[in-house]
Amino acid sequence: MDKQTILLDKLAYNETVNCVQCGYCLPSCPTYATFGKETHSPRGRINLVKMAAEGRISLDDLAGPMDVCLGCRACEPACPTNVQYGKILESAIDVLTEQRRRKQSLKEKAMKKLIFDYMIPNKNVLHFIGSGLQLYQTLKIDDFSRKIGFTNILPEPMRQFEKITPKVNVKKRKHSAIQPDTSPRFRIGFFVGCIMDTFFKRINDLSMKLLAAAGCEVVLIAEQTCCGALHHHSGEKEKAISLAKHNIEAFEKYQFDYVVNSIGGCGAAMVEYHLLFDEADRWYPRAELFSDKCKDISFILDQLELPFKMEIQKTVTYQPSCHLKNVQKVEKEPVRLIEKIPGISYIPHKNMNMCCGSAGIYNIVHFEESMEILNLKMENISKIKPEIIITTNPGCHLQMLLGVEREGLRDEIRAVHLVELLAEACDIS
Repeated sequence: MDKQTILLDKLAYNETVNCVQCGYCLPSCPTYATFGKETHSPRGRINLVKMAAEGRISLDDLAGPMDVCLGCRACEPACPTNVQYGKILESAIDVLTEQRRRKQSLKEKAMKKLIFDYMIPNKNVLHFIGSGLQLYQTLKIDDFSRKIGFTNILPEPMRQFEKITPKVNVKKRKHSAIQPDTSPRFRIGFFVGCIMDTFFKRINDLSMKLLAAAGCEVVLIAEQTCCGALHHHSGEKEKAISLAKHNIEAFEKYQFDYVVNSIGGCGAAMVEYHLLFDEADRWYPRAELFSDKCKDISFILDQLELPFKMEIQKTVTYQPSCHLKNVQKVEKEPVRLIEKIPGISYIPHKNMNMCCGSAGIYNIVHFEESMEILNLKMENISKIKPEIIITTNPGCHLQMLLGVEREGLRDEIRAVHLVELLAEACDIS
């Protein structure tokens, strides 16, 4: 089999043929809206993948436009012919990753293995990192470092995000069940994630308390691990499959009605676990069953009655998680929950469904492009002058915190996870 035939087989060529180049996707694409280049639009990238599969352009020609794609998949709901852009994008990432591996030095390979195999999925390593960060914050070394200019030696992305890093609490949690006061409406296995449970442990804790207050039995199992989203988006598909198998085996031992999380990106990875496997693979039906049970917390809470006790007299807007809306198809539920909060005044902002520029680690590896997208987002948010920006994903949360910081609005606007605001209104801490 020649090289071109192999490439044609590996790229999602058949899916590219479904694109009729109508352009309905253009207004939904943040990179096209920001940079105005056809190669940075969904239809442009689809055409490039098609041309690469046909041998009319090289993989080097394909790399640049694919690298700056956020993977927000906002083009999918906008598409009248139901083109599977996510599948096309992932096939291109896999092929480009394979090509780059052949060119990587031993040092680059070792670094990537360290990050994706031994750091992100390892609870002990993340706990160690979190403990160091907690000490850094508790002893106010962060404030001192900024005053003396020590943080100026950091790369620009790290320097910016260091300023808005939330307070870390790495206290080890107990893996047990939380029982509601009444007969349980649902039996829920709660997924805490890896990065989320290091930097946003409080949101996970509040999530479980909210679910219990709304009448659910909530079980936290120790066997769970990283969802594999960052691995998959970075072309580390085999590691993503390994992590998916681990989570499927861990949760299917229990009789859960749902596997719930409060992380838009992790949830999106898990609802598509079955797509990691061929339909003939014995793991496919197990993954499909698991994926069907995976739900965002807003999907569950929207079906239940929350015990609201406090009024929150604030003007708020909502920045949706792209992976929550476009992959998990959870769009109306968070808004309905926001509008149920006593005293709240909810105002949507212009182009609210457009990505904020976070996209996993996009805002680190493509910092300048991410900040241009964030600038457009903050321009629209600033016009309605909210007191609170609500998010449903930790990456979006950090991006909004950075946007508020860059606009000099830290004293005027809070950025919070939806769970935090619901817990505040229910007097849950």
